[in-house]
Amino acid sequence: MKKVADFEELWTVVDNNGDIGLSDIDDKTLIPMWPKEAYIKSCLEGNWKNHIPFKITLDDFEETIIAFISENNYLINVFPVDEKTGFIVNLNEFIRDLNEELEWYE
Repeated sequence: MKKVADFEELWTVVDNNGDIGLSDIDDKTLIPMWPKEAYIKSCLEGNWKNHIPFKITLDDFEETIIAFISENNYLINVFPVDEKTGFIVNLNEFIRDLNEELEWYE
């Protein structure tokens, strides 16, 4: 979260149509998030081999992505590496942790 707060952006992956590269675990759908583009490269294999990194500003996250995640009841896959799942949190946990980190910058 510190890197997200530092740069005021986070990253995901999208396909050629601009659709976010989702994954599933058990009966839940996950949206991947990384703090920097460089961390995504090891994940552009398998299901995401035809995807590219996509930057999300904190404003875009607040104005668009939060509703997208909430409406679809997605979980957030924080920092997946290679084809391994990262730390899975719900939207409320992610926002809480991000807001706690952003408080250091006020």
